[in-house]
Amino acid sequence: MSTPLVYLDNNATTAVAPEVIAAMQPYFTTKWGNPSSMHRFGGEVMRDVEEARARVAALINADPSEIVFTSCGTESNNMAIYGAAEILGPAATIITSRVEHPAVLGPCRHFHDDHGYRVVEIGVDGGGLLDLDHLRRELQSGPALVSLMWANNETGVLFPMEEIARMVKAAGAVLHTDAVQAAGKVPIDVRRVPVDLLSFAGHKLHAPKGIGVLYIRRGTRLKTYMVGGHQEHGRRGGTENVPYIAGLARACDLAREHLAESDTVAILRDRLEKGLLESCPDTSVNGDRAHRVPNTTNISFALIEGEAILYHLSDLGICASSGSACSSGSLEPSHVIRAMGIPFTAAHGSIRFSLSRYTTAREIDYVLEHMPRIVAKLRAMSPFVR
Repeated sequence: MSTPLVYLDNNATTAVAPEVIAAMQPYFTTKWGNPSSMHRFGGEVMRDVEEARARVAALINADPSEIVFTSCGTESNNMAIYGAAEILGPAATIITSRVEHPAVLGPCRHFHDDHGYRVVEIGVDGGGLLDLDHLRRELQSGPALVSLMWANNETGVLFPMEEIARMVKAAGAVLHTDAVQAAGKVPIDVRRVPVDLLSFAGHKLHAPKGIGVLYIRRGTRLKTYMVGGHQEHGRRGGTENVPYIAGLARACDLAREHLAESDTVAILRDRLEKGLLESCPDTSVNGDRAHRVPNTTNISFALIEGEAILYHLSDLGICASSGSACSSGSLEPSHVIRAMGIPFTAAHGSIRFSLSRYTTAREIDYVLEHMPRIVAKLRAMSPFVR
């Protein structure tokens, strides 16, 4: 009997939706023209790109002219931080948080290490919620670029972006948010929440890998990050990835349709949490449970290694993770969990389960059937258990 695939690692990447594959197909076979070409064949493709741009913009209530297509969320984050920081200059402060994705922490630290910018990393409390008082104090220090995530990739905890935006705008600073783990999971309205720059990635919402978005609010000054062509209104040179743009547009359509069903995903997430907490002693949820995206739970199984749990789960066809996929391979506890002050023996045993709209109750029950045995077996071998 074959091992089933139970995929609970959707914050790492998602399955491409069948509807998305179908939307992409014509641009590989019959509509493969270059949208920059002057002839009618290319012009028809350009019209499709602009129509797709409008549908992507609708996911966050943006104007289509404010949407720039990129290759991924990491590029979008880099484009935002490099472009805004270079406009502001080294007299500005870059403010971020200790729990950001490496795609934000990396470029922020680059400006500190290589260019002498002052960079401040705001801390979080034990539930992963941002220290807003510290942010408020730092905003008084002068011109600033603020880069704070909308939702955490490891715990799912949501930062209060509407409140943050009010604070940042009142201080006259520039606000970028990494919304890679929020887009398509919670409502985002950039007219109501006035961020200046917002990043998200197609492969987190059932589009393919290789397509991302940077929203640039009209009037926001940003130094061009990728030169060499006039594409994307001169903001990013290079021929557009038309099939993936078409796929992303369809994925955004579907995300808007399914947002109302997020409670269904949250119910399954809560079922998984409840079952694990009841069946596995010395187990706890990491992150504020009242303020998070509906699909994510991060659970610590004290006194055992998360990687060991993952190996046993993988043998059963269950996919989960012990942190960001971009940082996998490290045996150190995640920087997010450490920033929350989780004790050492619990931090090492943290596992992230991230669901999708395709997750079923049967799959959750399959995990609950096997996890108690895995945890008991590993604790029996643990040097921390006496």
